[in-house]
Amino acid sequence: MKVTEHIGNAKGETLFSFEIIPPVKGHNIQELYDNIDPLMEFNPPFIDVTTSREEYVYIDRDGLLDKKLTRMRPGTVGICASIKHKYNVDTIPHVLCGGFTKEETEYLLIDCHYLGIQNVMALRGDAMKEEKYFEPTSGGHAYASDLVQQIHKLNCGEYLHEVVERDHCADFCIGVAGYPEKHMEAPSLQTDLKRLKQKVDEGAHYVVTQMFFDNKKYFEFVDAARAAGITVPIIPGIKPVAVKRHLQLLPQVFRIDLPQELIDAVEACKNNKQVRQVGIEWAIEQSRELKQAGVPVLHYYSMGKSDNIKAIAEAVF
Repeated sequence: MKVTEHIGNAKGETLFSFEIIPPVKGHNIQELYDNIDPLMEFNPPFIDVTTSREEYVYIDRDGLLDKKLTRMRPGTVGICASIKHKYNVDTIPHVLCGGFTKEETEYLLIDCHYLGIQNVMALRGDAMKEEKYFEPTSGGHAYASDLVQQIHKLNCGEYLHEVVERDHCADFCIGVAGYPEKHMEAPSLQTDLKRLKQKVDEGAHYVVTQMFFDNKKYFEFVDAARAAGITVPIIPGIKPVAVKRHLQLLPQVFRIDLPQELIDAVEACKNNKQVRQVGIEWAIEQSRELKQAGVPVLHYYSMGKSDNIKAIAEAVF
């Protein structure tokens, strides 16, 4: 079932969903199951599975460093299929511009179609670690809006090199990212909203926001998006602070602000166990206010750990 159909069927009730990352290659999928199992009691209608782009590793060969391209967390589509089969829940693979050619993207989408996966999350992706700015993959897309356009064309039966009959079209529900505090590369929030509107105009069906820690910023973002003509569901993304270094890491990586009240509470903690509890309590208050406001879904960035997400869900749902 599509995300938009899940939202429609909920008839105004706020749904619970979360996002996981594939294990590092060589690890077993049981690690994912162990973290998903405790969250299934909250009946998530869908689960997102991230995709990692390629990265360089250096292998020592007799004193000389050999630079090799690899993917540390492969298997997104296979994991989606496995979760869908095991839990009978819809899964949403993340599809990236970075690291994939248009042809590779088409093959990935065809695999999703074969497997009955009806939802995809279309993202540009981050720059490689060696890059200061995002550089498009040769033969790939430069912008998420171009990726959305490719997926939308596939929904219309238009493949890269041929057109098929309408009876054999894909029918993907397309999600895209939104940034309540603007994308780090956007010169202004207004410019960023224009880019979001373009993604919706190209065929996106819903938006999931980047994490934020001040609900006021989400509400203002939704109001601004509606004023810009964006009418699709806008799902808030929530990430509980878990370790003290998040105070530096999250603003640095995601270009977001943390409320001073949260900063003070984390800095007062003596260890990360206390920080984790502060993060849970903050996310509970965030979630309750958002739920009361009638958001369609509360989407949690679990990052492979479920104990804090479970504690939040028990208090909110």
